[in-house]
Amino acid sequence: MNYTSYIIPVLLALIILAGFVKKVDIFNEFIDGAGESLRVGIGILPALIALMTAIGMFKASGALDAITGVIAPAAVFLGFPPEALPLALIRPISGSGALATYETILSEVSPDSFAGRVASVMMGASETTFYTVAVYYGATKVTKTRHTIAACLTSDITAFIFSALTVNLFMN
Repeated sequence: MNYTSYIIPVLLALIILAGFVKKVDIFNEFIDGAGESLRVGIGILPALIALMTAIGMFKASGALDAITGVIAPAAVFLGFPPEALPLALIRPISGSGALATYETILSEVSPDSFAGRVASVMMGASETTFYTVAVYYGATKVTKTRHTIAACLTSDITAFIFSALTVNLFMN
C-alpha cells in the first residue's frame, strides 16, 4: 500500500482540525492569505519581467555564443567541457533558460558523455541566483543584495568546478 498518497489529505485535515480547535475562521484566513499572495506576486512582477527580458536579449544578441567562444579555451585547459559552458552562464540567471540549454546539451552529446554528466551535476548543484534574489528580495523589499549575490555566485562557480572534477573522478 502506498502511504504517500495520504500525506496531503491528512495534512489538510490536521490544519482544518487545528482551526476548529483554536476557533479560527479557516475560510477567511485562507482568503486573506490568497489576497496577500496576489499582492506579493504583483509586487515582484516588474523584476521578473526585467529578468526575462534581459535573458532573451542576452541569448538573441549572440552575447552568449561570443562569451562561450572566448571562455572555451580556458575551460578546456581546466578540464571543463566546452559544451557545458552555455549552461554555466545561463544557470545563475534563469531556470527555464538553463533547462532548455541542458536539453540542448543532452541532445547534442550523449547524456552518458562527460559533458552530459557534468551538465546533469551542474543542474542539481547550482541555483538560479539572480531569479531567486529578484523573487525573494523583491517580495521582502530588501534592496541591498551585494553580499548575497557575491556569495551565491561563488557557490555557483564552486558547483560548476566541482561538477567537472567529480564527474571526471567517477567516470575513470
